Amino acid sequence: MTLAPSVLRTSTRRYFTRLRLHDILVLQGPPLIGAAFAFTRFRATNAVSLVTLLAGNLFLMTHIFMLNDWAGLKGDLADPNRAPRTFTARGIATREIAFLSTALLVVSLLLFSFLGTTETALALAIAALSALYSLPPFHLKGRAFLNSAVHLAGGVLHFLLGYSVAHAIDRRGVAIAIYFALIFVAGHLTQEVRDHAGDKINGIGTNAVTFGPRRTFAASLILFASAHAIFFVLAVETLIPRPLAATVVLFPLQLYWSFAAMRDGLTYASVSRLQSRYRMLYAFIGACIVLALAL
Repeated sequence: MTLAPSVLRTSTRRYFTRLRLHDILVLQGPPLIGAAFAFTRFRATNAVSLVTLLAGNLFLMTHIFMLNDWAGLKGDLADPNRAPRTFTARGIATREIAFLSTALLVVSLLLFSFLGTTETALALAIAALSALYSLPPFHLKGRAFLNSAVHLAGGVLHFLLGYSVAHAIDRRGVAIAIYFALIFVAGHLTQEVRDHAGDKINGIGTNAVTFGPRRTFAASLILFASAHAIFFVLAVETLIPRPLAATVVLFPLQLYWSFAAMRDGLTYASVSRLQSRYRMLYAFIGACIVLALAL
């Protein structure tokens, strides 16, 4: 299957006109922060590694979202909240998305191969988890617990993808990675609550569909709280800069927003609003991490 370059450019531009670009950019954070933790002293040569990491991860995350969109098209079209954001609604054919997704994965792996075998293996593992999550016959997206296990493993690997660029994977790296992985799992549970109605219509057995949105939302809050507790302990034990322990005071703000979403009935709009708010919160924490490491 061959697509003209002009068609590929048009399809890519149309794909990035909606929410997915925001999600892809958000997921540049964990590996970049992982690299920041790994560098003991920044040198000019590190810039090449960082640019390669950023480009490789950008292509990898875009591949994952495209694959998920391609595999879940039928269900997305049946969901009134998702249907306007599908790639077909933007005039992109399914074969174009399939081609672009495959091409992006190949380019991503090529870029990671310049960084080393460890980075390439981690990227391959992340791509494999994505395939298990999205593609039939596995479709772990629709299997409660297993879908969260995929996100937990993927979250750990994603942080270590950046950490391994300048440091051997060790106990410290894995411990910090668990914090990011728990945030990733908790955030995805929140997304399942947001998409509960559409997933129920399509018979997708997410945690929110299986156990109910309120229980799943409570589980996400427990995981968010656990992540903050781990982060606090990491700071106290000086595995990360000790001043970062102060970020724990931000969690009550997230709790306040979460209770507001519960009072509103955990509707699509209220949960989406909550997501936008706590993403800003964690972006701020990410900026604090980078600043603390730079000082």
